[in-house]
Amino acid sequence: MQKIFEKCLNIYPCKVDVRYDEPMAGHTTFKVGGIADCYIKLIGDNFSLYCVELIKNARADGIPVFILGGGANIVVSDDGIRGIVLDVTDWKGQCNDDQSAPNCLVLKSGTTMDEACEYAAEAGLTGLEFLAGMPGTIGGAVYMNARCYDKEIADVLAWTEIVACGELSVVERVSVNKNDFGYKVSPFQKMDCLILSAAFNLQPSDKEQIKVKMEKNRQDRREKGHYLYPCAGSAFKNNRDFGKPTGQIIDELGLKGFSVGGAQIAPFHANIVINTGAATAKDIRSLMDEVAAKVKVATGFVLEPEIIFV
Repeated sequence: MQKIFEKCLNIYPCKVDVRYDEPMAGHTTFKVGGIADCYIKLIGDNFSLYCVELIKNARADGIPVFILGGGANIVVSDDGIRGIVLDVTDWKGQCNDDQSAPNCLVLKSGTTMDEACEYAAEAGLTGLEFLAGMPGTIGGAVYMNARCYDKEIADVLAWTEIVACGELSVVERVSVNKNDFGYKVSPFQKMDCLILSAAFNLQPSDKEQIKVKMEKNRQDRREKGHYLYPCAGSAFKNNRDFGKPTGQIIDELGLKGFSVGGAQIAPFHANIVINTGAATAKDIRSLMDEVAAKVKVATGFVLEPEIIFV
């Protein structure tokens, strides 16, 4: 693998942080996960060109590449990740795009949710406040069609720029058809691609009012305990066919505080699984499996994990 990233550097010079046997617990909000064979974080220029070259060379040698953003919605196996983990979190900030509409904000995929909100606020554009305080990156939010406070990414997403990994020389702009999105579902989940940037159609508004909305959402997350323990937010998806939120269903079965090893259903929110300090990925998976089984026996409902197991 060392030959691969060195070859790419010779073609597209840039700063690269390379680590072998890197513990993934340090790169996810759950703070669990085994080692990655090779962890690579690109810093600075030539990001998209280097990514293309890296993926192309790795695949030619049969080495898998896992794209890592903020690690906010994943549980990495205790066995770790084989091959290369490509961390894109330094690819952040606004993109200069002369073709953008006046109220269109274009952001690189590694931009954090809070950074995205701040960019919008400073531009006097409203529409992203629902992301304030949410962990993760714009690329991950687009991939998962992130949702909160009755709003979702697809409501404001105009287009994305991607590298289609099957055609590694092609960088293409993909227009958004909202019909292709669903609850925590995006078309990118079925595509072999790397999301480089995303454009959002927003509306002009007063900067101070935007910031007030942002802080209100952050405070709501604090009061709900989202930051008290390592976690990944909602553990299970909500299903409107159930007639009530998943957290309420779990709560009514008396499962708040239920634990397996170091993983626990949060005492303060029944649809949040927390790492109480020494949880393993196996603990989290086992806990969620047990909760889902108890819910099915009691109600007949089949819970679908929102967390992605890697």
